Amino acid sequence: MLEITGLRTGYGQTEIIRGLDLAIAPGQIVAVLGANGVGKTTLNKALSGLLPIWSGTIQFEGSSLAGATPADIVAAGLIHVPEGRKIFPNMSVLENLELGSYRRARLHRRTNLDRAFTIFPRLRDRASQMAGTLSGGEQQMLAIGRGLMAEPRLLILDEPSLGLSPLLVEEMFTLIRTLNQEGLTIMLVEQNVVQSLDIADHATILENGQCSIQGPAAELAANPALRRAYLGL
Repeated sequence: MLEITGLRTGYGQTEIIRGLDLAIAPGQIVAVLGANGVGKTTLNKALSGLLPIWSGTIQFEGSSLAGATPADIVAAGLIHVPEGRKIFPNMSVLENLELGSYRRARLHRRTNLDRAFTIFPRLRDRASQMAGTLSGGEQQMLAIGRGLMAEPRLLILDEPSLGLSPLLVEEMFTLIRTLNQEGLTIMLVEQNVVQSLDIADHATILENGQCSIQGPAAELAANPALRRAYLGL
């Protein structure tokens, strides 16, 4: 579904992603893991058309994303739920959700809205409330719900557990697993290594803009070097 080969990109004259290779098959959860500053968000911006591809290729469902605008990429079904939620705080919950279908799946807006409210009942209760007044957990629900409104073929979740309480983190990972079991392909970009590896099919560790370790998530979870570096074991 997604194939990245030799990707290089960055900001100004500063290269952040240095020859990265990554592939995601339909129906998988692929976890992209790493500490702050290793290039996770830069990778997401390149995939979303917010940064130019300096060299290398990005293929999504057989089509190149080179030169594609963010609107083109959304229309193709590659949907990015960004780190920090990036909701519209002075708009209502309902308006935020409806904007999720502005570029894609507009004809199915009502059906997808009902689905979002079924997945996140608290959003239904707060449909007329200004999004900026929601709790952190509710804002994350809204951000994901807005992404689902576009009927994603591939959903990129950037740090969905960031800033959530332990209980909400558990709920978030359960939700991600459920969405995947319903057929959604997910790229999970996280610092939460343990729970990400627990639900992912495949995982890659980013270091200095490159994939340092890749493989089945279960194998990475048992990797001694990974356990020492990230789990303190």
